[in-house]
Amino acid sequence: MFKKSLIPTLVVAGAASLGHAQAADLTISCGAVGAELQLCQQGVQAWEEKTGHSVDVVSTPNSSTERLSLYQQILSANSTDIDVMQIDVVWPGLLANHLLDLREVLGDDAGAGHFPAIVENNTIDDRLVAIPWFTDAGVLYYRADLLEQYGHEVPETWEELTEIAREIQDAEREAGNDRMHGFVFQGRAYEGLTCNALEWVASHGGGTIVDSEGEITIDNPQAAAALDRAASWIGEIAPDGVLNYTEEEARGVFQGGNAVFMRNWPYAWALAQSEGSEVRGKVGVTQLPYSGESSSAATLGGWNLAVSRYSENAELAAELVAFLTSEDEQKRRAIEGAYNPTLESLYQDDEVLEAVPFFGELYETFVNAVARPSAPTGDAYGRVSNAFFSATHDVLSGNRSGEQAVSDLDRELARIKRRNW
Repeated sequence: MFKKSLIPTLVVAGAASLGHAQAADLTISCGAVGAELQLCQQGVQAWEEKTGHSVDVVSTPNSSTERLSLYQQILSANSTDIDVMQIDVVWPGLLANHLLDLREVLGDDAGAGHFPAIVENNTIDDRLVAIPWFTDAGVLYYRADLLEQYGHEVPETWEELTEIAREIQDAEREAGNDRMHGFVFQGRAYEGLTCNALEWVASHGGGTIVDSEGEITIDNPQAAAALDRAASWIGEIAPDGVLNYTEEEARGVFQGGNAVFMRNWPYAWALAQSEGSEVRGKVGVTQLPYSGESSSAATLGGWNLAVSRYSENAELAAELVAFLTSEDEQKRRAIEGAYNPTLESLYQDDEVLEAVPFFGELYETFVNAVARPSAPTGDAYGRVSNAFFSATHDVLSGNRSGEQAVSDLDRELARIKRRNW
C-alpha cells in the first residue's frame, strides 16, 4: 500500500491488517515494540470499531534518533506513506514545516485541557503542529525490599545513591547473585543519553547545555564534575554494558532482579509490576538524586501525535489524533501502561492514582521537568544533542575527562551556533 519505497524497515502491525481486506484509510506510526505498540494498536482498533474506518499501524525503529531520521526522510520526499506520526517533544520545531496545523481541522479548542507548557511547545509560528499524547520525566526506580533489608532510606543525593548501590551490590554478590548491579541507566550514544546526562549536569548545578536565551553554558566545573561522577560508576556500580543500554536494556536488567537502582521513564512501572516480573511488589519510585546545594532534575520527555501535511486524508487523520489523545484514551493508557497523561484532570482521577500512585506523589516532578534546549537551538538541536551525547559517551568510556569534554563541547557548539541559531 505504500506509494514509495522509503520505509522498507517498517512492519505493518495494525488492526487493519488483521480485520480488513481493503486498503486502509489511514496509516499511523505510534510505537516500536512491546506495550507501547500494543496500547496504540488497541486504541486504533477502538477508533476503527467506532467509525468504520481502517488503519494500518506501522512500527518504526525503537531508537528515537533513528526514528527521527526516518521521519525526516519520508517528509522531505513529501511522501504520503504515513498519515499520523508519533513525534518526540523535541521535534515540533524540526518537523513543523511538514506538519498540519491541527487547529485548522479540529478548531481553536484543539489542545484544551492539556498541560499548557506542552501545547506551547507544540505550537510553532502560531500553528499547533501536534497534540500531546503522553508526557514523561526521568524517575528513579529502586528495590524497596533490598533497601529495607540492608537498613537504608531512599537516597536523596548522587553521593548516597553511589554508596548504597555499591554496598547492596557487593552484599548480594557475596550472597550468590553475581549478576547484581547497583545502578542501570541509558548509556548508549543516542538521545536517551542526552536525557540522562542533562539530569546529571542540571542536578549538579551545571545548567542546561544551552540556556533559554541561546547562550552556550556547558563549559563549567559543575558540568564536568557531573560527567566525571557518572564515569566513575562504569564497571563499579554499573555494568560495562550500560554503555550500550537504551531504556529497554536497562529495564530488562532491573526487572530481572539484577539491579538495585534504575533511571527510566514512568512506563517501566506497569511492566515491573506485571505478572511474571521478578520484582513485582518490590519496587519504589522517587525523584532523581541531586548533588551539593542543587536540586533534583528530571528531563522532560513525552510524545505527541501529528498529521503529515502530505496525507491524502488529513481531516480523517486529525480525527484519529483527537480520539487517541482524548481523556478516555489517556486514562486507559495511564491505568494499563503507566503512561503519564497530558490532561491535568487525570492527575486527580482516583482510578489513575490507584493504578500508578507516584503520579500524584511526583506531580511536581512531571510539571517542572527540565526541557532539552530544542527551543533556543531550533533546527540545530539534532546536532547539539548529538555533540552532547557523543562527548558524554566519551567520558563514560574513559576516553576524555569531564573537564576536557565540556571544553571541547563548548567549542563544537560555538561552531554549530555560528552557522545556524
